[in-house]
Amino acid sequence: MSDQVEELIKEIAAKHGIAVSRDDPILVLQTINNRLMADSSKAQQAQLDQYKEELEGLALRWGNDAKDKAERILNAALAASKEAMGKEMKEGVKAAASAVRGEIDAALVGVARPLRDARRVAMFNVLASCITLVAAGVALWVALR
Repeated sequence: MSDQVEELIKEIAAKHGIAVSRDDPILVLQTINNRLMADSSKAQQAQLDQYKEELEGLALRWGNDAKDKAERILNAALAASKEAMGKEMKEGVKAAASAVRGEIDAALVGVARPLRDARRVAMFNVLASCITLVAAGVALWVALR
């Protein structure tokens, strides 16, 4: 503090050509001014610290809000994606089932005619067996008589 006073005395003498002593009232004003500036600086620093804390709190809250919104958007997109995938899978299954059904129907159409022919041949065989049985019965009857 005395270094400041000495420098102030030298500066006043150099600039204004006036010699002041340590007990001069102007130096009392300088001391009061220094004290007020120091107090003001402390008060401003306290306000800046408080403002900084408030900004950090706001930034944290905004960050959390942004994170929550991002999670909601992501969850909504995921749900929409699942729904779209489910739709596509159902449509794919329907298309595959329809294709399989068409192939089976086409195969059955190809098998139906030979099956009818085989049934007709089987009926002729049964009829021929019946005629043979009747003929054998008639031959037995004629032979026994």
